[in-house]
Amino acid sequence: MDSDLYDEFGNYIGPELDSEEEDNDYEQFGANDEVEDEYVDNAQQNELMAIDDKEDEEQMQVVLHEDKKYYPTAEEIYGPDVEALVQEEDTQPLTQPIIEPVRQKKFSHHVQDLPTTTYNLEFMTDLMDNPNLIRNVAFIGHLHHGKTSFVDCLIEQTHPELSRKDLDEKPFRYTDTLYTEQERGVSIKSTPITVVMQDMKSKSYLMNFFDTPGHVNFSDEVTAALRICDGAILFVDAAEGVMLNTERLLKHALQEGLTIAVCINKIDRLMLELKLPPQDAYYKIRQILDEINGIIKAHSRSEEVPLISPLSNNVCFASSLFSVCFTLKSFAHLYAEYFGGGFNPNDFYKRLWGDIYFNKDNRKFVKAPPTNQTKRTFIEFILEPIYKLFAQVVGDADDSLENVLDELGIRVTKKELKMNIRYLLKLVCSRFLGDFNCLIDMCVEIIPSPVMNFKKKVEYIWKGPSDSNLGKSMIECNPEGPLVVHTTKLYSSQDGTTFNVFGLVLSGTLRAKQNVKILGENYSSLDEEDSRIMPVGALRINEGRYTIEINRVSAGNWVLIEGIDQPISKTSTIVSPQYEDELFIFNPLKFNTESVIKIAVEPVNPSELPKMLEGLRKCNKSYPLLSTKVEESGEHIILGTGELYLDCVMHDLRKMYSEIVIQISWNRKKIGEFFQTKYDWDILAARSIWAFGPNHTGPNILVDDTLPSEVNKNLLNNVRDSIVQGFQWASREGPLCEEPIRNVKFKILDAVISQEPAARGGGQIIPTARRVAYSAFLMATPRLMEPYYFVEVLAPADCVPAVYTVLAKRRGHITQDIPVPGSPLYTVKAFIPAIDSFGFETDLRTHTQGQAFCLSVFHHWQIVPGDPLDKSIMIRPLEPQPAPHLAREFMIKTRRRKGLSEDVSINKFFDDPMLLELAKQDFSLNYPL
Repeated sequence: MDSDLYDEFGNYIGPELDSEEEDNDYEQFGANDEVEDEYVDNAQQNELMAIDDKEDEEQMQVVLHEDKKYYPTAEEIYGPDVEALVQEEDTQPLTQPIIEPVRQKKFSHHVQDLPTTTYNLEFMTDLMDNPNLIRNVAFIGHLHHGKTSFVDCLIEQTHPELSRKDLDEKPFRYTDTLYTEQERGVSIKSTPITVVMQDMKSKSYLMNFFDTPGHVNFSDEVTAALRICDGAILFVDAAEGVMLNTERLLKHALQEGLTIAVCINKIDRLMLELKLPPQDAYYKIRQILDEINGIIKAHSRSEEVPLISPLSNNVCFASSLFSVCFTLKSFAHLYAEYFGGGFNPNDFYKRLWGDIYFNKDNRKFVKAPPTNQTKRTFIEFILEPIYKLFAQVVGDADDSLENVLDELGIRVTKKELKMNIRYLLKLVCSRFLGDFNCLIDMCVEIIPSPVMNFKKKVEYIWKGPSDSNLGKSMIECNPEGPLVVHTTKLYSSQDGTTFNVFGLVLSGTLRAKQNVKILGENYSSLDEEDSRIMPVGALRINEGRYTIEINRVSAGNWVLIEGIDQPISKTSTIVSPQYEDELFIFNPLKFNTESVIKIAVEPVNPSELPKMLEGLRKCNKSYPLLSTKVEESGEHIILGTGELYLDCVMHDLRKMYSEIVIQISWNRKKIGEFFQTKYDWDILAARSIWAFGPNHTGPNILVDDTLPSEVNKNLLNNVRDSIVQGFQWASREGPLCEEPIRNVKFKILDAVISQEPAARGGGQIIPTARRVAYSAFLMATPRLMEPYYFVEVLAPADCVPAVYTVLAKRRGHITQDIPVPGSPLYTVKAFIPAIDSFGFETDLRTHTQGQAFCLSVFHHWQIVPGDPLDKSIMIRPLEPQPAPHLAREFMIKTRRRKGLSEDVSINKFFDDPMLLELAKQDFSLNYPL
């Protein structure tokens, strides 16, 4: 039978002719004769012959298409760039769309349009040309000491549209731009913002603030920020005081030669949480400042570093939650405004700190208290008015509140008086103490401008001679000199595809689209390989969630540069290509910690290795202290500062930069060395580990303990994957309660495997391996384990016995109880079983009248007392069980809840031949012949 022919598009064109028929046809018509198509009738042929030569091919196709019902392809309709796919109807699952939408990757918050500000943007760019009116300041401090919340207050003051609407909502955290930062509630990246603000004399300054992370793992971000700042404000929680990272960051800032100021933040906690009287609050604040000064004396690079004191105007007091910020000088101005003329605030504020008292009889300030009831001026004139204002608002004193506010000149409406207490307190405090202009006043007076500080900075961070032309230009902060830019950070774009370079212009003026020479960290005049000339893209001012594009940036300013990230890994030095003298680079960053935590990564799909390498390169740019390398074994290693640090890196690697599945794993040799050194395993056993379970990383081990002389290793290795799957199944759903198994080592001691491939498939081996694991587990005196929480309770001293009582009722045990310095509270640390933790907080608050506060976190697993397989134990319903019966009770009640039989027998995991063989072995052992 003749077969049919189809063209390349699948259209029918006629039956296939054999070779003889083709030859006959060829001879009959001749090589040059026109062959008539039997599917084209005479009318069509006449029409074809009348076609003009120009339109010959096009119109012929149209006629043929009409007759043969030919449908044009997607390529012909939409062009050659469109791909046509022909698939079976069941090829694609129903959940997958035929044409998938274009994915919009977005990993950070971004304001599309420029928001309304309290200043003109043109005025801000004009201020950039005057470095004497610029201050570059870093906000540093321990975790959760209020740096980001403080920036939120600055944004509320300068960006009314972006402010928080209600304090009861989730905190704004403006500079936490990444979605991961919002979800974790922790700053991960240092974020710069530039605002125009006024000091107490209403003079405008360009303020460059750097909000830095407080978690100790991300101290490398602080280092990158400090390098391009002239001063730092250390934030300290008034209740917690100087913590671990507070001291480390203060030392680091001193080593960088920065001017230090302090913000005692969260002063509301002294009143509302600790409920300290004003005098104790004063002692608490003074103790914090004394501790900071002790650190400064011990670690400052110069003996001329000024100490911290409110009298030196390098200390401010704040409450980010209630928009409060004041200094001694700003509070003195409040009194001057209230009492009118004849009152000199500059003389008054110098008498508001230390052992100075006000004698009401002669209205003079004295150093000795006139009476026993006389209080220090800081307490009498600052703390007590604030305490009374807080008490008046929080106490909800109806009519009296409105009268007090009128007396203080604070105007509130009837509607505002009915607001939530926290929001009303914020409103009253902000209107009483005014804007954060006192902060700007402190920065302007204490922290030097780039013009004043660049001499010290250049001598510390630049490798070149300060008396060279380039060095002199940087020291003078000369906008007309040769271009020098020092970059310390790279910020990812919103979709994670590119990076923008952030740095400080120390000399000259950087313009958009100009060519620059980029010097890497390995550049030297003898080896110029690490350098490249590239054109600059757009220049921007970074405002956290939005940027402002500008044409040029002069010396003394921060700048965000597009288009030059490719050759930059960590830091760089940017100069003009026309500069002909010898070039030097800036020193690499000096970190106050090291990357010591190491993990190995590899893609699950080996073909995606190039994607993973590209992702690692981007992660290396994004994290200043992250390092990656390849071991001799071929492993790709990531080194970071801690667990949270590496967790953030892995998140970015998997989702932001490579979008592939990454596993963290060790090779066989490394696993063997680990068990040899840590647990004294012999080398053969350590190298014979097959798997960890469940989920390939669990706390159970499967070991091949067979010998080649006893077991066919080839057959055993052929079924290895099936045995591992059975082991994973068994370790994921144990025989006692169908819960995961923990801390169990399974050994393969013997294996008899069929020679027939059909008899050793996964369907036979996987359930068999599971039953073997279950039976071995039940024959090894199994025990139940339960999770334990670590509990930290904060309570007054008189409530500590009640804490002991509540914990004792719930099988908890206390490990430590210590007083909290500077407060009447005690910290109680204990362990409690997770099953007994339900209702613990409610019970604790009931017994302590709500005075105790607790936090709990998983700590470890612990064996439940008793034997779960002891059938002699009788479980009586609705009765508390003694400790030896708990394991049996937990197992039975868990199985009942899951609808399982109460009897756990080893017999159901064996088939009849196996049971018969075990019976024979038992008989031969017990009754030898």
